[in-house]
Amino acid sequence: MLDILIYFLSYNFIIEKQAVYVAGITISPHIAAFLMSFSISFPLGFILSKYIVFPESNLRGRVQLFRYALLVLTCIGLNYVFLKFFVEWCGFFPTPSKAITTALVAIFSYISQRNFTFRVKNAPITVQNTNDYRKQ
Repeated sequence: MLDILIYFLSYNFIIEKQAVYVAGITISPHIAAFLMSFSISFPLGFILSKYIVFPESNLRGRVQLFRYALLVLTCIGLNYVFLKFFVEWCGFFPTPSKAITTALVAIFSYISQRNFTFRVKNAPITVQNTNDYRKQ
């Protein structure tokens, strides 16, 4: 919800639905608003996932952060594709498009985080050998 709120505020009030020009590159307003909301949601999302949603994960923090970054890169790609699709191809308004996109990406992200980024590492199984022939 925070991501959508930041997106809405960025799109409507900060960049005022105008294209953003950076180093000779034109960024469409809906993508610029996404980049602004992402800059806040990435670190906040990692902290919340690590300490609140998946506290039982026993992977090292740096491993979690690396995997989270890989997942986020994938989610950025999905956000970009879905926003382009809904806004430019389907003709939907940007904020509802962002809400639909967020819902789809959130489902993908949760499943990926549970099974990859913050998975619980199983303890190694030790087998006791009862037929030790060296003792004979």
